[in-house]
Amino acid sequence: MKKSTLSLTLLVAAALFFTVSQTLVGTTDSNSSSALSDYTHGTWEINFEQALARAKAENKPMLLDFTGSDWCGWCIRLDKEVFSQPEFMTYAADSLVLVELDFPRSKKQSAEIKAQNKALAKKYSIRGYPTIVLLTAEGELIARTGYKRGGAENYVAHIKEILAGS
Repeated sequence: MKKSTLSLTLLVAAALFFTVSQTLVGTTDSNSSSALSDYTHGTWEINFEQALARAKAENKPMLLDFTGSDWCGWCIRLDKEVFSQPEFMTYAADSLVLVELDFPRSKKQSAEIKAQNKALAKKYSIRGYPTIVLLTAEGELIARTGYKRGGAENYVAHIKEILAGS
């Protein structure tokens, strides 16, 4: 009896993991029209056009995170020290539209996501990772920045300073 319960638990866990992992990489199935459809990664959008429409509707600036989430040490550090912290998430929820533009080496992405991210990297002349681009609600460039030491509170102050000067 214990073996069958364990087997069933492992099967359910594997199915759940597969379903979640397929959703996170932006794959499509026969019921969806595009990998760029309504998808957010937590509070991070991956569809730039959808994020821009939201920024306009909410009259909020956009923070674009050009990242190599599975290989770039500074990107991983920025996410761990800043973006995943409650201080940043609280500020961002009220003040920003967050967009993750990922350039992973191991994670799978759909062709649409890859093409979108490549085009945006070219448009904003991205030369390294992480690069943070701040845009107005209309999509106009405010500033570029990157990793800053000091944790989430310091980074929020940094972003506020940039936005206050725009």
